[in-house]
Amino acid sequence: MRNPVALCLIVLGFCSGAWGAPPPFTLSSPDLPSGRPIAARFTADAFGCHGPNESPALLWSNAPAGTKSFAVMMFDPYRPPASGWWHWVVYDIPATTTQLPHGAGAAGGSPGMPPGARQGKPDGDAPEAHYYGPCPDEGDPPHHYTITVYALSVEHLGVAATSTAANIDYEIAGKTLAKASIVRLFSRPRQAP
Repeated sequence: MRNPVALCLIVLGFCSGAWGAPPPFTLSSPDLPSGRPIAARFTADAFGCHGPNESPALLWSNAPAGTKSFAVMMFDPYRPPASGWWHWVVYDIPATTTQLPHGAGAAGGSPGMPPGARQGKPDGDAPEAHYYGPCPDEGDPPHHYTITVYALSVEHLGVAATSTAANIDYEIAGKTLAKASIVRLFSRPRQAP
C-alpha cells in the first residue's frame, strides 16, 4: 500500500502550484464567435467585396504585471504576397484598456478608440490608417485571420507615422511580455460566370 502521507504531500504540492499560477492572458470577441466564419459586416468594401468594413469588438483580460501598453494586430498569412497581409494595426493602447469596441477601427479615428492609441496603415493602397476587413479571392480555401493582442513593456512604441505594418510588428516583437490570439476563418465562393 502507498504511503498516505507522501500522497497527501504530492497532492498539496500540486494544488499550491496551481493556486499560485496567474490566470492566462486571454482575448475574445463577442462579434466573432468561435467555430463560425467571420460575418459579412466585418469584411472589406474593396476588390469585389461589399462589406461595411466594421472592426469587431475585442475584449482581453489578465495582462501580466508590468504591462505598460497594448497593441492589436490582425494578419492573414494566406493572402498574397507570400509574406501575408496585415489587416489591422493598433498600438500605444493605454495599459488601463481591456477592450476595443465594435467599429473602433474606422478611418479618421473613432470615439471608441482609447485616447492615445494609434492606428497604422494596413497593407494595400489604403490612404489612411484603419481596419481593413477580409476580402480573399473568390474560390480560395478559407483564409485564417489571426487577431492578436500584445501586452507590451513600453508605453509607446516610438514608431514613425509612416511605418509599415511589418515594421510595427517587428518593434512589437522585441517588447512583448505576453500575447493572446484568436483565429477566425472567411472565404468567398466563386461566382458563376
